[in-house]
Amino acid sequence: MRKLLSLVCVTTCVIASCNHTEHQKEEATTFIVTNPQQKDTVIYQEYVSQIRSIQHIELRTLEKGYLQKIYVDEGQNVKKGQLLFQIMPVVYQAEAQKAQAELTTATVEYQNTKLLADSNIVSKNELALGKARLERARAELNLSRAHLSFTQIRAPFDGIIGKFNDVRLGSLLDEGELLTTLSDNAKVWVYFNVQETEYLNYAGREKADKPVNVKLQMANNVLFDEEGVIETIEADFNNETGNIAFRATFANPNRILRHGETGNILMPVILKNALLIPQKATFEILDRKYVYVVGADNKVAAREITIQQELPHIFVISEGLNPNDKVLVEGIRKVKNGDQIHYQQQSFDTIIREMQDLKAE
Repeated sequence: MRKLLSLVCVTTCVIASCNHTEHQKEEATTFIVTNPQQKDTVIYQEYVSQIRSIQHIELRTLEKGYLQKIYVDEGQNVKKGQLLFQIMPVVYQAEAQKAQAELTTATVEYQNTKLLADSNIVSKNELALGKARLERARAELNLSRAHLSFTQIRAPFDGIIGKFNDVRLGSLLDEGELLTTLSDNAKVWVYFNVQETEYLNYAGREKADKPVNVKLQMANNVLFDEEGVIETIEADFNNETGNIAFRATFANPNRILRHGETGNILMPVILKNALLIPQKATFEILDRKYVYVVGADNKVAAREITIQQELPHIFVISEGLNPNDKVLVEGIRKVKNGDQIHYQQQSFDTIIREMQDLKAE
């Protein structure tokens, strides 16, 4: 009896072990597949760009003289009309005083001549000459005052002072000598070059009265907070490069962007009925991309694909697949061409969401 019970126990254990092994084998060969998703998709075409302040000028002297005072420093924010530099004004003040005295003399002479002319003591010609001398003296005073005002260099608009051009207190400056630059970067213009074929595609899909928003990826690969608008396209193509220049305008409220920076413009392009698959469904052999497609007999077959664009976690496919194909997503390294598998189907959106959640963790 004991031998019979032992035999039954052994048999039961063997059967249980076999069932457990078969269950493990079934779990090990259950793979995840999905169908490619077809829908209109926005991608971003990338262009190297140059950033320019909306106003960027050189500040130069308008008069010759010694630099008497410097009221600002490099990189300082200044307001319109703020005094920046002072050239020694002594000579120009003296000229203005002389011109003022000459105007006073001419005024008195004209008034006396007018009294005489009104009494017919002097001719009208004498009065006309007196008036001409008065106007000339007034013009000389205005000119001397202008020269005096040129000894003060003021900011023509709000902006940021650039690097000083080797000017120091006491420097003898010539007329027209460069002092520094001034940039107004409340807004910036971002220039980028577009190839002829891409320009034609752009012109064909965009209406002239509909502004196109673009993004700016800064040099540290971070997206700038504000979106820009394409406002102008240059008139002519560069025959040497085959490119045409676009200009986008960006608001720059925090003054992060500076004149002369670089970045990348990301311009949106809509792909009609684009075919999408998860990136992790692909594998590579000799620089060619493949996926495993599950057939009606549940057998996997490697198929070469052509990638049109790359998005986060997603490839846009131009050749090799259709929306009805079943693509193996997980377990790619566990199978080989012709293997018959047991699979479970998941939606494209679920797979992409899981990939995004995994990256966020």
